Amino acid sequence: MHPRLNENRTRLLARLASAALAAGRDPADVELVAVTKSVPAETAMALFDLGCQDLGENRADALVETHATFLATGRIARWHFIGHLQRNKVRRVLRVAHAIHSVDSLALYETLARCAREERRFPGLYLQLKLAAESAKGGLAVELLPELLARAVGGPLPLLGLMTMAPLHAEPERARREARAVFERLAALATTLAPSAFVGGRVRLSMGMSQDFEEAVRAGATTVRIGSQLFEGTSERRSA
Repeated sequence: MHPRLNENRTRLLARLASAALAAGRDPADVELVAVTKSVPAETAMALFDLGCQDLGENRADALVETHATFLATGRIARWHFIGHLQRNKVRRVLRVAHAIHSVDSLALYETLARCAREERRFPGLYLQLKLAAESAKGGLAVELLPELLARAVGGPLPLLGLMTMAPLHAEPERARREARAVFERLAALATTLAPSAFVGGRVRLSMGMSQDFEEAVRAGATTVRIGSQLFEGTSERRSA
């Protein structure tokens, strides 16, 4: 049904492994979240059947709908919410998500913590930081991180690590250079935080997408969020 999916997945895993080995890292230390936001549920299920069990969505409605379709067919994926989360949609995401990568304000954290206690659902959290001077990119200002951490440590939701996104540029070399700078900055910032505040005594780094994941892995990413590299050539897109 999707002859390119296995080929794309195999190629991507090889590139991830190569980037990790080039950085002196174990490829098993890098988690792949397959971002299914651009494809219909049938394509996402085909990818799941190939072995991609960690899947990412950036809209609450799509997350809930795709999750329900998976459950109806007996498939239980680990869902990662990777987009901007509106506070009025927190409950919907909490009921489904294994991890939320986009906690970008104290107000959002407070809503998540309150609703998590009420729903008795406790997904892991990544705190999203804005490190690129690009208006389209969201995230918490670095100087506000201590306040958010102080509130979150000891709270009901486990802290997994930090997340950021690199700026986009049409010129490949500039894009590579600026992405690497952003990722290295996040990795350096992580070393200043108390590991005991995070699950397993480790600050995980969610960074890197289809266009820059190799730079992210070289800089220390433990989770990469990749969509288009996996679905290239499948010629299917989810309706808006």
